[in-house]
Amino acid sequence: MCGIVGYIGSKDCVDVLLDGLKELEYRGYDSAGIAVMNAEHISVCKVLGKISNLEKKVQTLDRSILKNAIGIGHTRWATHGKPSELNAHPHLGEFSYVVHNGIIENYKELKIDLEEKGHKFISQTDTEVIVHLFEEYYNLCNNTKEAFKKAISHLEGAFSVLLMSKVEPENIYFFKKGSPMVVAKGKVKNEVLFASTDAPLIGLAEDVVYLEDGVGGVARLGNIEFFSKDYTWSKLPTSKAYAQKDGYRFFMEKEIYEQSDVAGDCTLGRIHGEKIIFDELAKLDVDSIKEIKLCACGTSYHSALMASYLFERLAKIGVKVEIASEFRYKNPLLLKSTLFIAISQSGETADTLEALKMAKKAGLKTLVICNVDNSSMTRLADFCILTRAGIEKGVASTKAFCTQSLVLWMLSLYFAEIKKNISKEKLQDEISALREVPKTLLVKTKIHEKCRRLAKRYLHGHGFFFIGRDVFYPLALEGALKLKEISYLHAEGYPSGEMKHGPIALADKELFTIALMPKNMLYTKTKSNVEELSARDSTICAISPLEFDLADDFIKTDEKSHYMLEFFDILIVLQIFSLEVSIRLGNDVDMPRNLAKSVTVE
Repeated sequence: MCGIVGYIGSKDCVDVLLDGLKELEYRGYDSAGIAVMNAEHISVCKVLGKISNLEKKVQTLDRSILKNAIGIGHTRWATHGKPSELNAHPHLGEFSYVVHNGIIENYKELKIDLEEKGHKFISQTDTEVIVHLFEEYYNLCNNTKEAFKKAISHLEGAFSVLLMSKVEPENIYFFKKGSPMVVAKGKVKNEVLFASTDAPLIGLAEDVVYLEDGVGGVARLGNIEFFSKDYTWSKLPTSKAYAQKDGYRFFMEKEIYEQSDVAGDCTLGRIHGEKIIFDELAKLDVDSIKEIKLCACGTSYHSALMASYLFERLAKIGVKVEIASEFRYKNPLLLKSTLFIAISQSGETADTLEALKMAKKAGLKTLVICNVDNSSMTRLADFCILTRAGIEKGVASTKAFCTQSLVLWMLSLYFAEIKKNISKEKLQDEISALREVPKTLLVKTKIHEKCRRLAKRYLHGHGFFFIGRDVFYPLALEGALKLKEISYLHAEGYPSGEMKHGPIALADKELFTIALMPKNMLYTKTKSNVEELSARDSTICAISPLEFDLADDFIKTDEKSHYMLEFFDILIVLQIFSLEVSIRLGNDVDMPRNLAKSVTVE
């Protein structure tokens, strides 16, 4: 959600900024812009739409007058103010320029006060108050550093900021609070780079600081000054292989096919013989845990809901699943005997991060399940388990859900054994099934081809029901979400048994039912629910290892010995089905409209 880049160095600043913004496209955006300056000249380019539009616009710049320039760039996902060139970043004052991720919660009050002091605003954004506030304080104190600090101190909300000014054309000021920001030393001597994630920095830098909340500073050629001592230098990965599609049409397709490999990475070192091992949790007193709260948003919420069945079934621990955006405002009962587990692909999801802070403040033990090391959540929580899914560039999550579900399954068994709530034989059966997951996740050509052929029949109608029972209910929710995200078709996930409690009133031939019918989990019950829909003329697409006579379309999965292996088998089908429907509709699968990869604002 939004992306920031910044550069100080001897290279062509425009090219560095554009390359960095391209690496951030996967986060989702609706406009983009850059500002480049040296002691004599300043150039600003902003566009609505794709970065390719920005590339065309910057061709009009006179690069010869921008030698030794510094610059800042941004991809915007609209929060305050509609998508437009005027609302795109960077935002300008009389002599300063700013890019910003996050939300300034008190911008209206600040704007009114600044307007009364004579400042003129030209955009609808909250971001513009930052540059005017900075200039107001600079005019009062004539000190750039103090003006920046004072401006930042008056901002409320979650934000990361880069600011440069004509009065100090060699400097870029930076600050981070609740929205990620990385500062790096470039490989070329004296270079300094900035980004909202480390992806744009790979290959350009080796040493980075993942800024903590409340840390800011100022950088110039060959020098980075932090305003506090709360920072640590880390080493950056060196490979950019993740950016290649390897012959696939879309990153999402590539990532669906990668799930077998990442499942192997996810379980590596965590299955030892007939035991589950989490070295990360060595200091966690599992016996003292009386309840678990699982908290997440979106796809991660679905993995949490799935896990609630496993924790209660296998580990005999009471579980409550919370949607983070609701949890934050319900005045929840937080007991110190509760383990609070936050789940997030990025580790930066705003609502989940704030919920985690609430749990920490209440004194709960906290655990984060995340894909990104050095993220805000991994640094904040008491314990962290990385899913090892690798970088996921498709906005619609695939690998993240798969590996989160796998980690949570292993975690339920880890707890079950420590609490002595599972027999040795049952644990061995579960671990045997776990070992089969990477093989189960291999995409079969016949399944992909079947989904490709069927897709053309599911491009109309007035909606989809995805239905399932037990852990297949959260999987139905996830299947419906995937289809909505990338095809823009209406879809809902339901527990199969809830059909007769209202939703079945919608059933007719233009309502498509995607029925999840595993052999090893309540097959007969689900079959009865599907028969009720079929009797009311709903079009049925059944996904099952068992033939179903009433299905209009049937996708046959392999017979498995364990329902969780069926879970992962059907997951692949749902992902590919959504992919192929979206492709048939001509949509941009990797960057669906109105969505962003990391929701870092409330």
